[in-house]
Amino acid sequence: HVQLVESGGGSVQAGGSLRLSCVVSGYPINTICTAWFRETSRLPRRGVATICSDGVATYADSVKGRFTISRDNNKNTLYLQMNNLKPEDTAVYTCAAERSIAPDRRLWESAFGYFGQGTQVTVS
Repeated sequence: HVQLVESGGGSVQAGGSLRLSCVVSGYPINTICTAWFRETSRLPRRGVATICSDGVATYADSVKGRFTISRDNNKNTLYLQMNNLKPEDTAVYTCAAERSIAPDRRLWESAFGYFGQGTQVTVS
């Protein structure tokens, strides 16, 4: 059973940066797929970035060049470094995990079986 606990959300001005963290328990983080999703009151949950056991990172087009997903295997923790934040990045960000996902499905919510509680990011 995988448990995910996010932290690091908050409020920031446009152009600023935030780093989200997600502590993963239940599996070594470098043996599974882990990801960040986001959702708003008007938009459903959508994939932002994913990194799997093969080390390949996948990003949504809207965040490429601004967000970086990474992991610390010793701490079993997933990160999302968010730079040059925009108001449209405002959302609840949720960490997700699954044992294995085909490369063409790694931003699909339906491909993941475990989700955290989420952390709010507000950009003004």
